[in-house]
Amino acid sequence: MRRRAPLTFALLVIITLIWLFEAATKAQYDNEKLAALGAILPGTLQRGEYWRLLAAMFLHGGWLHWASNSWALYQLGSLYEILFGTRRFAIVYFVSGICASAASAAHLMNEPAVGASGAIFGILGAFIFSIRRSPRYRHQPWTRSLVGQLVFWIGLNIVIGFSVPHIDNVAHIGGLITGLILGFLPHREPPPPPAESVIDVEPGQYHYGSE
Repeated sequence: MRRRAPLTFALLVIITLIWLFEAATKAQYDNEKLAALGAILPGTLQRGEYWRLLAAMFLHGGWLHWASNSWALYQLGSLYEILFGTRRFAIVYFVSGICASAASAAHLMNEPAVGASGAIFGILGAFIFSIRRSPRYRHQPWTRSLVGQLVFWIGLNIVIGFSVPHIDNVAHIGGLITGLILGFLPHREPPPPPAESVIDVEPGQYHYGSE
């Protein structure tokens, strides 16, 4: 993974190290400490604290929040980076994440907001159009199953977000819309060749390896 999806690997390492620091300082359960580390707060945009839009993407509120986002990033981020390249993945991840943070900041009413899920929703959205617009992948048999699963998980997570308190669905939807737009926009460089990758799509999981 480190060789074929270097940015995904680097993001996972950074997010994990930051979460370990949060756990050691008990910051994940302390709103004041999260705010000091860069959580999105009410009035973030009005005060011009734009650095929080990026910083909040690397913070998490607890071990389950960190674990679920890390697993999703590993599954989706590594596959997107392998199929479409590190540069394209970087644009989708960071632009979607920052737009998701901005949407959250504009809507936030009380408690701090943190997490990488807005950027992950951006990957979900970008995946759909990136595959459908790719001459290399859109006619391959595994793409229909993959796109169907992506749409299912998007719908399920948005429904859960409206049903469970403390889930920032505004950030999720903001990241998703940004990812859809980025996936739909034409790219100057075509996706790189899969380089002997084998895609095996199973319900909820995507496996890849060398032939």
